[in-house]
This record gives sequence, structure tokens and C-alpha cells, in this order.
Amino acid sequence: MKRQIVKINEALCNGCGACVTPCAEGAISLVNGKAKVLREEFCDGAGFCLGVCPTGALTIETREAPDFNEHAVHEAAIGREKTYIAQSCFNCGNSENQAVLFPCRKEGMSLWVCVRCLPYLIHG
Repeated sequence: MKRQIVKINEALCNGCGACVTPCAEGAISLVNGKAKVLREEFCDGAGFCLGVCPTGALTIETREAPDFNEHAVHEAAIGREKTYIAQSCFNCGNSENQAVLFPCRKEGMSLWVCVRCLPYLIHG
């Protein structure tokens, strides 16, 4: 089946891990200092990981891939802790444990902004 799935350019990946947390399904992990899609059936193709990559290593491509398996994602999550790299608002420093964060692009950089600082970004 052809579907949309995340592709990671290993040459561009700097291993920062920023893409791991936005992947709620757990498809992306760091392996030997590089981000990898470990199980294609875990990738729903939503692309929440794309906006946070500082090097542009992640893209969405349409290609042959196993169907997204929501049941397998749920089963894999039971009994294991997800790798968690807390993100912070670039403007005020609040972590996602303190505020809701959104991915954004500013001056060519992929950043996170909290709901409190979002109006500042929009209206200046």
C-alpha cells in the first residue's frame, strides 16, 4: 500500500532528538546518534516531528509502506516508558510540563512557542 510516511535524511540529522517527543506513536528513536523510524507501521504520517527538526532532516514521502497499526502502537506503549525529551518555549523558557507548546518556524529555525508567547509572535 502507498501512503505518507516520515523519511529521515541521515546526512542532515544531527542527533538532537527533538523529533522523538512529538512522535506520539513512538515510531522515531535515536540509534547510534541519529534519528530513525524504527517501525514504519507506527508512523501515522501526521508530520508533527517535521517542524521541530533544526536541520530539515525530516520530510514526508508517499511510498510503499505497511499500513499504520494503531493497535500495535497501543500494545507497544503498555509497560514501557516513552523516551521523553522535554521541549521549551524559545521566548520565555517554559517547558511543555508547564505550558502547552506549539512548533513554529522563526528566522529559518524550528522552535517551540508556548500559548502565552504565541500572541507576541503573531502580533509583535
